[in-house]
Amino acid sequence: MNYPMPAHTAEGGGLRQKFVDEERIAAAIVGVVNVARTNGQTLEDLIAEVLVDDALLDSQQRQWLSEIIVAAWKTLP
Repeated sequence: MNYPMPAHTAEGGGLRQKFVDEERIAAAIVGVVNVARTNGQTLEDLIAEVLVDDALLDSQQRQWLSEIIVAAWKTLP
């Protein structure tokens, strides 16, 4: 998935930290959903991107992530 990196150093500060916790992951998922909506993507478009085969996640992980994104999409205003 190709999403733009933060435009300002202040926005990207968290990217430099090596420790990742649930709050950062949740914030990243919310960010991905918001970017997709802003770009006019549908939930189906976003899920199709998540399910694309890549070297980062295996198929089970991609499926799990897609389920989380669906829940976030339906929950967020």
